[in-house]
Amino acid sequence: MRRTVHISGPIEPFFGTLDDNVRLLEEVLHVRTHLADTRLTIEGEQDSVDQAVKIVEEYNHLTRHGRTLTSAEVKILIRVATDEPRESPRSMFEPGRARSFGKKQVAPKNASQRRYMEEIEKHDMMFGIGPGGTGKTYIAVAMAVSALLSKQVNRIILARPAVEAGERLGFLPGTLQQKIDPYMRPLYDALYDMLDADKLERFLEKGIIEVAPLAFMRGRTLNDSFVILDEAQNTTSEQMKMFLTRLGFNSKAVITGDVTQIDLPAGKKSGLIEALEVCGKIEGIGTIQFGEKDVVRHNLVQQIIRAYEEYDVAHPGYARNSGAHSGMNSGANSSANGKGERRVKEDAKEAPAEQAQQRGHDTGDDAK
Repeated sequence: MRRTVHISGPIEPFFGTLDDNVRLLEEVLHVRTHLADTRLTIEGEQDSVDQAVKIVEEYNHLTRHGRTLTSAEVKILIRVATDEPRESPRSMFEPGRARSFGKKQVAPKNASQRRYMEEIEKHDMMFGIGPGGTGKTYIAVAMAVSALLSKQVNRIILARPAVEAGERLGFLPGTLQQKIDPYMRPLYDALYDMLDADKLERFLEKGIIEVAPLAFMRGRTLNDSFVILDEAQNTTSEQMKMFLTRLGFNSKAVITGDVTQIDLPAGKKSGLIEALEVCGKIEGIGTIQFGEKDVVRHNLVQQIIRAYEEYDVAHPGYARNSGAHSGMNSGANSSANGKGERRVKEDAKEAPAEQAQQRGHDTGDDAK
């Protein structure tokens, strides 16, 4: 089937850098396009062609109503229209509830992110689960900054379990704060993105914003606070229960994590997986599951995540993903295997010495 549609807005942002947006449209919908002046001809299966025409019409509607989209926003429009056919793509760019995010404008880049922001506002406790690059932590920090600047809360507390990602860093130099800062760096990056450096430093000095390891949360009651637990898949059951019970009056908690990237020792159950099973149906607690289609990093990241998911399905007994499905550490078995390999090498080194020692005993016995 072939249809021709007029592009009433600017051509350049619609096509994108090096025609990146149109290539995405062709790849996702399996259509072919040809541009003549401002008329775009689309060929392919009827449903795909109709969907592609609808995307162009949505773009035209927005531009006619004074909304000038950037190339990146057109890509969002295409992704929303193809990933969420029931969603209205134009609604992503219509002004919603006014929020102050400091020096930066933070807008949802897909339907899942928009739902995530709305659910955080509706619930006192929110779980955001999904792969890296979906904006789980960044949006949570943005919502916390918005709540602080609008005086809904008096402080922000950002916590992370201090767990190494599959490697041993050893003893880090410096003060306690300098030792834990590398683990907290992603949270600082998001804060610096939204607040002026001077204002952020003041907030940190006064304790209005606190970035700390999860272990520092024990024994505290967090009132009038926006609390974020990042990398929650690396909490133990005890740590997660401790964190969830810190919530005080007029406070909100957001817990983010990726159950496919667990770095706990072998035999330790992820507190995040257990919390979803135990608390997932409690009224007042919301949960949103992001997928690989929601990744807003480089296009290759989506394909990498999809490739790993397909590999896990094809190799169900593989150690890396067994924890994610059974509630155990997805990285633990590989860690245990690493220890096993090291142990084999150590045994190999120790064997000749033990054999030599044994021969010495035997010779001594013979001499006697």
